Amino acid sequence: MTAISFQKVSFSYGEGNFSMKNFDLNVEEGEFLAVLGHNGSGKSTLARLMNGLLLPDKGTVEVFGVPLTEKNLYDVRRRVGVVFQNPDNQTVSSIVEDDVAFGAENIGLPREEIGKRISFALKAVGMEGERTATVSRLSGGQKQRVAIAGVLALKPDVLVLDESTAMLDPRGRHEIMDVVCDLNRREHITVVLITHFMEEALLSDRAIVMNRGEIVMEGKPADIFERHEELLTYNLTLPRIGEICKRLQAGGMSVPDTLDAATLADAIEREWNR
Repeated sequence: MTAISFQKVSFSYGEGNFSMKNFDLNVEEGEFLAVLGHNGSGKSTLARLMNGLLLPDKGTVEVFGVPLTEKNLYDVRRRVGVVFQNPDNQTVSSIVEDDVAFGAENIGLPREEIGKRISFALKAVGMEGERTATVSRLSGGQKQRVAIAGVLALKPDVLVLDESTAMLDPRGRHEIMDVVCDLNRREHITVVLITHFMEEALLSDRAIVMNRGEIVMEGKPADIFERHEELLTYNLTLPRIGEICKRLQAGGMSVPDTLDAATLADAIEREWNR
């Protein structure tokens, strides 16, 4: 089943200043989709249109077959949760369990059910041991886990991450991506990952590249990264391992173009032992 569908969607922040024009996209249920693009390409507009933070000027956004309108925003936002870039901007309570409970309380769930959802969400992001911790004392990665848990407490069908690892260090990014991959595979949550970290896109089932509100490239991440010259025209680069391959080749080492670390390591070892 299609989780989210964009059909000829146009959106403008001002007269003649289109962020999207006649945009089409289907995100399938259970899919892990990566969205790539430089600043101003329309990625964040896409995220906000997915759960009704913005409404299209023209065209239709459907969530599990239901057109998004002002009348059904409440239901849509329960099905599509969004986690943004800065975890501090998403914190509403000083204690972890209170922060995670906020959304569930707002939709009027019984206290017993809220308790179950707090436990489920914190376990899902590996933060069950920090239930009574003070949010301000957590690391950046831990704060972002709490932000994700707050969305998960609503038990959404779709999790949209809008540059959610951009402010984290490499370790924090790795932690969050482990959580996201686990949620997609174990909980079968549809994931839309908006990122400028090419390595994160490698974890997805499918990737799209946006430019000026349009999809200009689409396919499996490895297939997209093979078209590295085209990526450069959209101000995007290869994942780090791809760049390493290119530099080794430029230095005269015969290694293949690969995005797999083990394959590259084997190739380097063979070259070294010649």
